[in-house]
Amino acid sequence: MVVRTPGVGPGETSAAGRRRLGWWTRAAVRAGLATAGLSRRLGLGAGSIIGGRVTLALDAHALRRLAAGRHVVLVSGTNGKTTTSHLVAAAVRTAGSVAHNAGGSNMADGAVAALAEAPDAEYAVIEVDELHLAAVAEAVDPTVVVLLNLTRDQLDRATEVGAIASAVGRALARRPDTVVVANADDPMVVSAARPAPRSVWVAAGSSWLGDASSCPRCGRALVFTEPGWECACGLARPTPDWWLEDGKACTADVVLPLDIRLPGQVNRSNAAMALAAACAVGVPAERAVSALREVDVVAGRYAVVRCGSQSLRMLLAKNPAGWAGTLSMLDEARPLLVIINAREADGRDTSWLWDVPFEQLASPHVVASGERAADLGVRLSYAGLEHQTVADPLAALAALPSGEIDVVANYTAFHHFRRRLGRKSNTGVTG
Repeated sequence: MVVRTPGVGPGETSAAGRRRLGWWTRAAVRAGLATAGLSRRLGLGAGSIIGGRVTLALDAHALRRLAAGRHVVLVSGTNGKTTTSHLVAAAVRTAGSVAHNAGGSNMADGAVAALAEAPDAEYAVIEVDELHLAAVAEAVDPTVVVLLNLTRDQLDRATEVGAIASAVGRALARRPDTVVVANADDPMVVSAARPAPRSVWVAAGSSWLGDASSCPRCGRALVFTEPGWECACGLARPTPDWWLEDGKACTADVVLPLDIRLPGQVNRSNAAMALAAACAVGVPAERAVSALREVDVVAGRYAVVRCGSQSLRMLLAKNPAGWAGTLSMLDEARPLLVIINAREADGRDTSWLWDVPFEQLASPHVVASGERAADLGVRLSYAGLEHQTVADPLAALAALPSGEIDVVANYTAFHHFRRRLGRKSNTGVTG
């Protein structure tokens, strides 16, 4: 299954497109790169956000100009963007050089920084926050858009999920040449992707349907059956072009073992979406799936971090949908450290903890930690779980035994904990 932009082979116009950068755009890019470099040298961060912001402040059209001539894949959705974009980038990299916002800066500034860092890359794989998908797609004219799932997240700053789905649908309908690779098992995604002129449907599954009990179009109750779901208004699960069966990724013409190294069913689903996206941009399926098998760590997620006598497996879950996928990855025999913050990047509202089925946890030793450890502790108490509450995550490690430990944290908690572990002299990281 190969889809290419009509009349354009991979890489044919990329150099010409970037040669059209005017002197002011080039100066804006240099200023952004210099700012990003300074941020890294001062230890203030990776610099991708501030660097992109500087470039955009100097040239509001920098994103459009930097993307010109490239084959761009946008990866969006509420969950799985970072993992799926890494998988797509690995597959597409077998066809040519790739610009990729690998650190997860997923708004326009992060996209600008990624493109500026790889000016000669003929492909770009850009993770995009679903709230910003419409604006970024308008600027970069993507070859492929991957839409994973749509569920409520960060309600203190994001609008209601139905409104997001409608906005995404309007944006996709305006892109007649873009191939939309969409999750056929998520009703919100199907509602959003139906208006797209060119769609590839993937039966990727959905571990969380808390926002999909009613039809996103008419409000009637959806009817869920063994093969899928449907509504009386006519909205229904599309016939998939790709599906998973017995650990294999399948189409009408292709059956490929999907024996990836990332854990959990949710990552097999992410890999199926990535495989479909890579094929849509022109990568042969066999080559793409071989590249997917090489990915074992994604921006620190799934890595094993050794801290003294403890071996910490790092997992990230930021909302009920993320936790639904993470629960299947947890080892019931391992102690569990859960770290929750509520900063701007996480969402200030922690009410989502009450939708996580913590009652399913079977770990013999659970510790609640992070800046909102008390909120988490209350939720664990209502779930009937014996646990300790230790606000400081490093101190919490002292409350856990030696050996293998699962650590699950939301966004800022995950990255802050990783940095603090990295400053310990006896810390090592393995895949």
